[in-house]
Amino acid sequence: MASTPGIFSHWPWEPLGNFKYVLVAPGIIHSIYLYLARSDERNPFYLFVFFCMLWRMLHQKLWISLSRYRTAKGNNLIVDRSIDFEQVDRESKWDDQILFNGILFYISYWVLEDAKNMPLWRMDGLLLVFIIHIGPVEFLYYWLHRALHHHFLYSRYHSHHHSSIVSQPHTAVIHPFAEHIAYYFILGLPLMVTTFMGTISIATVALYLTYIDFMNSMGHCNFEFTPKWVFDMIPPLKYLMYTPSYHSMHHTRFRTNYSLFMPFYDYIYGTMDESTDIVYESSLKKPEDVPDVVHLTHLTTLQSVYHLRLGFASLASNPLNSKWYMWLIWPLTCWYALIAWAYGRTFIIERNTFKKLKAKLWIVPCFKKEYLLQTKGDAINKLIEEAILEAEEKGVKVVSLGLLNQEEEFNRNGKIYLEKHPKLKVKVVDGSSLVVAVVLNSIPVGTSQVMFRGRLSKVACSIVSALCHKGIQVSTIRNIEYEKLKKSLTTEDGSNLALITNGFNQKVWLVGEDLTKDEQSMASKGTIFVPFSQFPPKKIRNDCFYLNTPSLVAPKSFGNLHSCENWLPRSVISARRVAGIVHALEGWNVNECGDEIFDVEKIWEASLQHGFLPSKTFA
Repeated sequence: MASTPGIFSHWPWEPLGNFKYVLVAPGIIHSIYLYLARSDERNPFYLFVFFCMLWRMLHQKLWISLSRYRTAKGNNLIVDRSIDFEQVDRESKWDDQILFNGILFYISYWVLEDAKNMPLWRMDGLLLVFIIHIGPVEFLYYWLHRALHHHFLYSRYHSHHHSSIVSQPHTAVIHPFAEHIAYYFILGLPLMVTTFMGTISIATVALYLTYIDFMNSMGHCNFEFTPKWVFDMIPPLKYLMYTPSYHSMHHTRFRTNYSLFMPFYDYIYGTMDESTDIVYESSLKKPEDVPDVVHLTHLTTLQSVYHLRLGFASLASNPLNSKWYMWLIWPLTCWYALIAWAYGRTFIIERNTFKKLKAKLWIVPCFKKEYLLQTKGDAINKLIEEAILEAEEKGVKVVSLGLLNQEEEFNRNGKIYLEKHPKLKVKVVDGSSLVVAVVLNSIPVGTSQVMFRGRLSKVACSIVSALCHKGIQVSTIRNIEYEKLKKSLTTEDGSNLALITNGFNQKVWLVGEDLTKDEQSMASKGTIFVPFSQFPPKKIRNDCFYLNTPSLVAPKSFGNLHSCENWLPRSVISARRVAGIVHALEGWNVNECGDEIFDVEKIWEASLQHGFLPSKTFA
């Protein structure tokens, strides 16, 4: 909200939360009923309201997806600052204004007789709408906007909108309720006039709303794309159409560039920012960022597509979880997943800054289960190999593998890429050493015995070896795991490894994702489950504690962190991803893949020195 919220700042349906759409449900149901069952009472506009709301939502999703993608790439950015979780939360109610618009349309249908007899198309009405917009609408909005920047109104209303210095398409519609009422009176003028003059049509309403949404989103998208040749060919256009950089200047300077979509009133009243043209041209020339570090990861479940930061920014800003409403959008989930899979190559979804380092997150469009299929192995390895070679070509220093690379039979922990391309300058880091360090430092001080249960990997063997070397007794319940671990230990360390079949009184269990329900039931009450695998085990015990998969809390200076990494809490980053960042910060000219494990203590100390903190929160 604004710094000192004024009257009618909150939306009236705020207490309803996600159930706010029940307010338009009667109109939607009634319009569909009339269309399907009462042909004599069918009304195109009545049914149009529902599809208009859907179109406006889709339009917003397309814009936020494009904006987030371009923010991740970094080219043509206007304001290169961070988006944070606070901004995502503040802008998560972007659909309130669409709901408000839908309610007003339904009221218009029930109150205004002309709305019930609206034709599909009238050219005179369309021309009149845009004439009124160019004249009264732009003029009234300009002076309202200037008034909203008076300290009295700004502190009570408009400061809420300006909380976002780095604007996004959703920012365009984030205003207090009272402010939206004022906007609807002004922006609704063309539609009201044409309605009373009898020249309104469904096409006019649809096109005018689309124009408003398009220009609004474009002005807040934070990347410049309007080509300069357009203004060179049509010089007067600069007075009739603003650019993203034009309005972005208003969000950074506050006291300039007040116009709605057409800047001519800023020229008339001398409020155009003198730097506008310079910022516009420099934004057009800004190249894509070349990262120092690339973290390669992949999709997990079908619902993990919502963590691509594309479309559903508010979903991506929270840990991956199967909420009840997620099941209602399964068709959309499958469509998203199909697009990601059909794309067939690695793509970027996030760009971060930390100290002098630039990092990017690249997604390999494959799901977890595909990694377990032998028929998919060659295809996935080829995608990863191409991504590493692309990073090499771009001059990236480190590629960290957040993939299911611990599968020996899959890609030998990333070793096959180095063997195939021995002259690679980019360093390939699987982050195993930091995973080991995080797990070891997650075990409570004073622990004398732990239970081990999980698929053996170089991470698992390194953890068990370190614990046994410290004199901590490690017990296992499966004979095959015991025999393999015994062979990897020295005689002295092996004396601290035990095979047990009963008496499971260990309060700390080191577990992999393959921990079964029966095995969890063996643990005593209050047991702490510490996962060492990339994926967490399924939780079934309410009387036990489950730590997050190996991860660290990012420093506050870690820029542009506004999405969660799968199931991890906000601002918590997987250890494998942190490992690549630390390798680049320290300038370590080594690979960590195959059977190699980097110095566990060294990378742990370096991570702490750079501000990363242990994440001991429970999953």
